[in-house]
Formats: sequence, structure tokens, C-alpha cells
Amino acid sequence: MVKAQHPQGLGQTIRSDLERNIASGKWPPGYRIPFEHELMVQYQCSRMTVNRVLSLLAEKGLIERQRRAGSFVRKPSTTIESVALDIPHIPVDVALRGHVYSYRLLNRRLRKPAKSIPHELELAPKGTLVAVECLHLADNKPFAYESRVINPVAVPTVLDESFADEAPGTWLLQNIPWTRAEHHIRAVNLSRGTATRLGVRAGTASLVIARRTWLGKVPITYVEQMFLGDSYDLVAHFRPIAR
Repeated sequence: MVKAQHPQGLGQTIRSDLERNIASGKWPPGYRIPFEHELMVQYQCSRMTVNRVLSLLAEKGLIERQRRAGSFVRKPSTTIESVALDIPHIPVDVALRGHVYSYRLLNRRLRKPAKSIPHELELAPKGTLVAVECLHLADNKPFAYESRVINPVAVPTVLDESFADEAPGTWLLQNIPWTRAEHHIRAVNLSRGTATRLGVRAGTASLVIARRTWLGKVPITYVEQMFLGDSYDLVAHFRPIAR
């Protein structure tokens, strides 16, 4: 049983736990997740808190909610897709397609920011940032290449994190809250170096998601994730604005 805490923090805990069960494969596609009343007992929280979390996961496309039957981990579709206006969680995306996710650290180091890159200067208020390069794999095949820089002043515990076994995005989502994010999405032809990492030819089409996140006014991280253009879709859901 989880100790009661502030509803907002508890909601994040429930969301992280459910996403972790999906990403790890513990809850495979089609698995019925616990009913609302079961989650209420487990986390000692209100139905409103549980319902809010499940609604968010359904909007992200991670689960399907069926009236009277419960909520189920979404079954695979023909392509990988993610919600463009949320923070994509690659392990969950891969698991939802019925593939086995794995991760490979390529490089992790402390370095000075590049003076010609404004966002790096912003992320290094004391002159140093944490830079991480890694590969995300699906069924042991390259799925996405990631290059990330993190502000060690905003996230001091990152200095003790090697990222040898866990992707930095997963670690950040589980440990550091964020209040604002900015996405830039573009198509590029892969350079020779990145193409080699992804196991394709130089010039192959790629979808790049560049993202910055903040906690209040404090910048947390900047990341670029490169996906092969024929295997990744971005899906956003919209509602009309009331006039």
C-alpha cells in the first residue's frame, strides 16, 4: 500500500508506476490493468485522482478504456506513434508495439557548453553540463538515437547518475517534475555518423524531435531524438476551443 501524499504528487506516482509496468512488459498489450477501486485502495487516494491518471494515459494512447469492462493496455498497431504534444516515453512506445525494449549508452560526460548554442549556455549556469548520447532499441535493433544535455544545477543528482542501465529520459520522468515543454519537429536526412549508429545508409530520412523542458523558469534539459522516418508517426489530439 502506498503512503498517502499530495494529490498532484500521488497522481504522478501512479502514472509513473503504470507506465513502468507497460514499458517493462509486465503488462503486455491487451492486459487489463487494475480497476479504479483497486487502484484507490492500493494508493489510498480518491477516485478522481485515479480517473485523472487513467484519462491521461488514454489520451496518450497507452491504454484503452472500455465501459464496464475496465482499462486495457493498448494493442499494437501497424506503426509506432506518439502524442506530439506530450513528452514521448520511448520504452512505453516500443512496448506498446509488442517489441522488447532495450537501451545502450554510447557516451556520458561532463563538458562545457558550446558558446555558439544558446540553449547549452542556458543549461550550464555554472559553466558545466551533463551530456549523454544513447541508443533506444526495439527487439535489439536500433530504433532511435538520442543526444541530450542536462542542467546539473537544476538536477544535482544527475552528477551521480551514470545512465549505464537506464535511459536519461526515463530517469528524468521518474525523478524530476517539469512544468513546461517546447517541441520542435523536423525532417532531416541522417548524417553518416548517426546513420551508422542506427544501422542505415547515410541520407536516410529521419524524424527529429527536439525538446526543451523547464521547472518554472529553470531549464532542465534539451534533447534531440532521431527516428527513422518510415517507422514513427506523431499523433496529436485536439478539441475545439469554447467561444
